[in-house]
Amino acid sequence: MSCCSPIRRAAACLALLLVPVCASAQELTPGAYWPLPHGINILTIVNSYNWGGVNFDPSLPVDDAHATINTTAVAYTRTLSIAGRSANVGCQLPVVVGHLEGLYLGVPTELDRFGLGDPRVSVGVNLYGAPAMTPKAFGSYRMHTLVGASLTVAPPLGEYDNTKVINLGSNRWSVKPEIGLAHGSGRWVVELMAGVWLFTDNTDFAGGRTRAQDPIGSAQAHLTYRFTPRIWLAGDANFYTGGRTTVAGVKHLDLQKNSRVGSTFSWALDRHHSLRASISRGAYTTIGADFTSVAVGYNYAWGR
Repeated sequence: MSCCSPIRRAAACLALLLVPVCASAQELTPGAYWPLPHGINILTIVNSYNWGGVNFDPSLPVDDAHATINTTAVAYTRTLSIAGRSANVGCQLPVVVGHLEGLYLGVPTELDRFGLGDPRVSVGVNLYGAPAMTPKAFGSYRMHTLVGASLTVAPPLGEYDNTKVINLGSNRWSVKPEIGLAHGSGRWVVELMAGVWLFTDNTDFAGGRTRAQDPIGSAQAHLTYRFTPRIWLAGDANFYTGGRTTVAGVKHLDLQKNSRVGSTFSWALDRHHSLRASISRGAYTTIGADFTSVAVGYNYAWGR
């Protein structure tokens, strides 16, 4: 192992905080499997601001590491019918601004990043409890028990430079299959989701080496209270584990075992415009999740 290996390992851990902007298990997404009438287009703009400490493996000579990361994402979603079931397809493009600083071997060190992260393309379908509906039929729909599944793919199209250890793009494919369960009773909705991020290798990491990452398994739970059909508030929690990395055959001590808690508020102003705000923070962290996140989003929807 070369003398610069600890520096590269520290930087690789910092990358855990930047790369997850577009491919991580950190999601807290209540309502992900709630159905909508088919034939609806939704344009979303969301800004997420994240700040806090960065936790490292104790063997690394990094102290007082902090980061601020701002992500602005534009997304498009189309609702449709797949085999007679409520479904949707979507894509998302993030722009990331990040600043990281800390002490490496007692010496203050900092860096900045700005550019495009890896986009996401997703498809989801309700397998049980939500047939495809016209807007008229949807008006009389009442949620009971839903079972849905989704697949998210993050292609390696974000900004990447193999001379840098920390990048906004990951230079690899990331894929996440997920299954979700939701049950509505009166004004309350309970949701459970489980998925796993799978990664191909980055064969051009830090000057041409190969970086591999183990899968990251994740679970989410949400409890939502619907004040009206258009206004709701959710309590959110998740847990994810895995993601240990190997660079040039050397396995790093960066296994993730993290959980986050938060809350999400949604308000549909009318049939075209809606707002969503969320806040979350690390509840239990080992590597890369000891931060606070605040996000505000706007949706514009139109038919056909």
